[in-house]
Amino acid sequence: MATAAETKVIRTGCPAHNCGGRCLLRAHVQDGRILRLETDDRPEDPIASPQLRACTRGRAYLRRQYHPDRLTTPLRRTGKRGAGEFAPISWDEALDEMAGQLTRIRDTYGHGALFVPYGTGGYTQLTGAQTARRLLNCFGGQLSYYNSYSWGATNIVTPATVGTTKCGNDRQDWLNAKLILMWGWNPAEARDGTNSDYFILQARRNGARVVCLDPRHTASCASLADEWIPLRPGTDTALMTAMAHVIITEDLHDLDFIDRCCSGFDQGQMPDEAAGEESYVDYVLGIRDGVPKTPEWAEHITAVPRDTTVRLAREYATAGPAVLYQGYAMQRRAYGEQVVRAGMALAAITGNVGIKGGWASGLSSQPTAGPYWSKFPEGENPHGLSIPCFLWTEAVLRGREMGRDHGVLGLDARDRDTLDSDIKLIWSVASNVLANQHANLNWTTEILRDESLVEFIAVQDNFLTPTARFADLVLPACTQFETWGLADGWKYGQEVILLPQLVEPLGQSRSDFRICADIAARLGIGEAYTEGRDERAWTEWIVDRYREEWLPDIPTLDEMVEQNLGAYTEPVTEPVIGLADFRSDPGAHPLATPSGRIELFSLDMHRFGQPEHVPAVPKYIQEWESPFGAEAAQFPLQCIANHTLARVHSTHENNDWLREAHPHRIWIHPLDAEARGLADGDLVRVFNDRGATVVPCVITRRILPGVVNLPQGTWWTPDDEGVDQRGSINVLTSERWTPFAFGAALQTVMVQIAREEASS
Repeated sequence: MATAAETKVIRTGCPAHNCGGRCLLRAHVQDGRILRLETDDRPEDPIASPQLRACTRGRAYLRRQYHPDRLTTPLRRTGKRGAGEFAPISWDEALDEMAGQLTRIRDTYGHGALFVPYGTGGYTQLTGAQTARRLLNCFGGQLSYYNSYSWGATNIVTPATVGTTKCGNDRQDWLNAKLILMWGWNPAEARDGTNSDYFILQARRNGARVVCLDPRHTASCASLADEWIPLRPGTDTALMTAMAHVIITEDLHDLDFIDRCCSGFDQGQMPDEAAGEESYVDYVLGIRDGVPKTPEWAEHITAVPRDTTVRLAREYATAGPAVLYQGYAMQRRAYGEQVVRAGMALAAITGNVGIKGGWASGLSSQPTAGPYWSKFPEGENPHGLSIPCFLWTEAVLRGREMGRDHGVLGLDARDRDTLDSDIKLIWSVASNVLANQHANLNWTTEILRDESLVEFIAVQDNFLTPTARFADLVLPACTQFETWGLADGWKYGQEVILLPQLVEPLGQSRSDFRICADIAARLGIGEAYTEGRDERAWTEWIVDRYREEWLPDIPTLDEMVEQNLGAYTEPVTEPVIGLADFRSDPGAHPLATPSGRIELFSLDMHRFGQPEHVPAVPKYIQEWESPFGAEAAQFPLQCIANHTLARVHSTHENNDWLREAHPHRIWIHPLDAEARGLADGDLVRVFNDRGATVVPCVITRRILPGVVNLPQGTWWTPDDEGVDQRGSINVLTSERWTPFAFGAALQTVMVQIAREEASS
């Protein structure tokens, strides 16, 4: 029997993937195997304050680490693409084929035919798609992408409004707030920074009132909020605009801040090139369209009572410094740009920007956020063209037709009007986007099946995911515990977490870096790719870059390993306030917007030239699928998706420990269930004209009538008739994108529900 001395307890990081947080784990390792994982929660030996404690996903990672379905050998497709039929091959065969296909596609179609899609299944600096992107850049270039599925709209319109995404305060400053509006925000499940829920709780204990606005009574609402205000999905902009109507007509707005720091508030503030155009006040008061955006106007749209809107508006404007924190699901909708800008407008007109206890809204990374996610250098892309990440299917179907009106960047430098090739080779590294996380899966997977479109698909992963089933070549990647890596504090937190190699890779699996280095050697660019470093040496190089650029006191890698630190963190003694310099002297510290001010009238959007879909002032626009459209007659229920503690997107979906702890169910209100003759626990079919899925239901009053909630991320599993059997929402979602940011609009979905007969 092993003694305690024979077992090493090593601090490491939760691989996280893309949960929104970064946490510490303690790994018990013996004889080359991880025996147990626990979070770093011992009060006598804290690394950070508050401690970076892992949720159930991190604590259950041992099951994923040693799951019987781990990929351990390279595979080559033997059946039809998508059938999931493969035969094992050697690494030499796999690497030769990969190098040969990269060379063939490049020589036939050019570098623009090579593509590494968006994906977050590997989220340390040395695991994930950045390793493959570096290889393709060393190879001469690739079609790259920008933005993300998560932040498609807010990532673009936040800087369009205030010139930066780093416009939030340090979270410790939330304790200075008197009111916190958790608008579509659920940090208890979706994380959004480790310990964000803890800081909200501390703010509440410090006297702040917390209000949750959400179609669901979420875990965050239940544990953190004083009040729940449910509203219809996709109507948040209408509620925000009605609040602005109350604030402006009752003279509750901060005229001094508006005069000094804003542009486009009223006709007296309009930029010269837009003189006479509709200002923010014009829209709110209905001066041009004859429709004042009153609380009565909003009640019909949002389902929020008029008196509630008035009360909330007055409280937000007068309570003292207030935080309006926007979640991200609301901007993954048909006109997601508008809700981001409407929330930022409320923060601006009440003067809650650049002050203690305030919040500029929008994306709002903290000013001290480091160079998170990837310091492994991808290098310059010689090809120089990039597309919005969500539009990869468009680039497969009609890449040579895609230009500026599809958000393509880099055309001016190349003196081109369109892309020079369709996508012909996809190398999916640590990504389940292709056949799971993308939209309208029945449509998307038909594209993938057509070998005349994408001629070669390689997938590099830990498991045979739905995406991997569409691969021509599968490369088995090891986990983050089986190689070296680093993670840092996402968009919040001054920490760097070390993930030392704990055990050897399982079977024949290799690290993402090693796979790419081996391919690079076959392409004759091995030295250019590795620069003579292995995984540990690159980890040391990254730590040194952190010291030079961000954290001057961070220990060396050797010191971190010898002291079993697990993480380095800098405590926050005085919270930094985002945009404080700008507020104090806008002339000396102008914003990086065309006007140098907060743009309530956006010149960027005005110049876009599509006022019906991209208005220059934030407006409520009825979505292309909504309860108010003709489609509601056939598909009357709005279907929204949430993040769940059972998964990180689709990672952990095959973890039976987490499925047992957090069963996959669709939420439906008792009124909607009664109208369909449903009982709690019934297996139901959820469907629209794009597809259908079956899933058990939970009947609950914790959701607004007319709305159902189906957590995202389950693995798409169609039967012989194409009906998904695992509750995948992406058989229902639309491939349409937001009009200005070209972001994913996956939350705009109308469906019908019926009981699924047991015999089907």
